[in-house]
Order: sequence, then structure tokens, then C-alpha cells
Amino acid sequence: MLKRANIRLGAIDLSLLALLVMASFLVESACPQTPRSGDQVCDADGVKLYFSTMGQGEPVVLIHGFCANRQVQWILPGIMDQLAKTHHVIAHDNRGHGRSDKPHEVNQYGVEMVKDVIRLMDHLKLPKAHVVGYSMGGFITMKLLAEHPDRLLSATVGGAGWYRKELPGNINLLAESLEKGEGITPLIQFLTPPGQARPSEDRLRIMNRLLMATNDPKALAACARGMKHLVVPETQLKDNRVPLLVLIGDQDPLHVGLDELKKVKPRCHVVELKDANHMNTFSKPDFIAALKKFLQEPGQFTAPANGTDR
Repeated sequence: MLKRANIRLGAIDLSLLALLVMASFLVESACPQTPRSGDQVCDADGVKLYFSTMGQGEPVVLIHGFCANRQVQWILPGIMDQLAKTHHVIAHDNRGHGRSDKPHEVNQYGVEMVKDVIRLMDHLKLPKAHVVGYSMGGFITMKLLAEHPDRLLSATVGGAGWYRKELPGNINLLAESLEKGEGITPLIQFLTPPGQARPSEDRLRIMNRLLMATNDPKALAACARGMKHLVVPETQLKDNRVPLLVLIGDQDPLHVGLDELKKVKPRCHVVELKDANHMNTFSKPDFIAALKKFLQEPGQFTAPANGTDR
């Protein structure tokens, strides 16, 4: 059994992430129909969402990325533990992921995943909350920021930015790969940092085998296709007054959305983590340090000395 108190992810790469996802799902799937100790369930318009809560104080909702879950993204790296020292932290498995239900219809994803956060907040009777999302969770957070600003105390986007017309990467190519049983190879290749060698065919095969053994590829494909509906129009961002923090690695291919975001929201805070990529930024000590500081006083935030607030 993995003990979250003793696990801190350092410079992880894609292979280790795959192993962690597999290990997490194996632990979770031991009794798939029975909630673990500490698990709670929310009915999101007929879709069961599993979630965990910890700590007291202002609420913080954590939204994980594509093909991950709350264990891998927030619990194993110790982020949930750290935030729970000062806040009431809620982390859920997005639909299509983890222990939550996995519908196969495209219309069950996209904006429905945004609505799930509001449904979860309503379930817990939370009028407002800080929202923190990573990667796909960052896209969901940006959509929440645009469509439900009255429900957010602040928004933190990790490993993502704002994209004027469409999300980066070829989402349809990813969905087609999943539908053919070929895994998430297009995503792995896209997220490989510039200048770094892409994983070999053998390595890709092993990683995909691990990930697909414990995932539902049809649900992930539908989720991927639904992500196009998470694009946020400029008009919904420009005058938005919710405090916004972006945390991103300087080697993250999703870094491309930051310059456009700064044009639309020049007062948002951007902290770049040196020598960090998409797969390890959330596990860096600088990530949690900047996040904790921002959540304490979103309106008065300045970047830590080892970060860059642009």
C-alpha cells in the first residue's frame, strides 16, 4: 500500500507517472464498488463523482489533469496535505477518471466537467471556493473563471494558459488513438519538452500498456473530444476580476498560451518554475510554495524569491 505521507515526487518523467497512475488505480480498484475510508460520493446529474476532503478553513477545490486522478495529482505529491494545514481542501476524480463514473458519450464531458465542480460545491453547500486546476483541470478552471466568477474566491491554473481559438495539441488525433486501442501516444509526444528526445517505441508501448490496463479508453476518448468546449472567449476574460495565478514550468509545451493570456489579463500572476516540464511541475516544492502563498492573500500576491511574477 502506498503511504502518501512518505511519498514526495521529485524530477518524475512520463514513465514514472505511468507507473504511479497504474499503482493508484490498482489500489483504488481493489474494491471498485465500495468507497474507501475517507471517500465521499456526489451525484452529478446521474454521474457519480468520488471525492475526498481534508482540513478546515476557506474551501479549495482541486481539479486534476487528463488521464490522472486525485491520488496521483494531489494526494501522492503531498499537495492536499500541505493545503489542508490552512484550508478545507476538496479533491475529486473527474468523470471518466479514477473511481468516478466513466460515460462514453462526448456530450457528457467538456462543459459538464465544469458543471461538476459547481455541483460538488452545491453538494457541500459551498457558496464560493478557491479553485486549482492542473493541465486539463486548468482548462476547466479557466472555463469556471469565465462562466461562474461569482462562485470563485480565486483561480489557479497549473500547466496551462489561455488559448484564443482552440486548445493546444491535436485533441482529435489523441481521441482517435484511444479509440483504436493505441493509447495516448500523441499526448506523450506533444508533452515532451522541446529539444528532448521523444520516448522510444518500446517505451511508448510499455507506458500505454500500463495506462490502458487501468483506464477506460472509450471514456478518455470522449473526454478528449469534449475538451474543445473548454475554450474561453476573450470577452469573458478581459474584465474578469477574480484573482488569477498561473503556475507553469519553463519547459512545458503548454507554455505557449501565456503571452496571449497576459495581453487579455495583464494583472494576472504568472510564476514560471525553472527546469520544470509538464509532467513534474506540480510536484516541485516551488509549486506548492507559490500556491500556498497565493491562497493566503490572492489580492496581495507577489511571487516567491525563486519564482518569476510577470
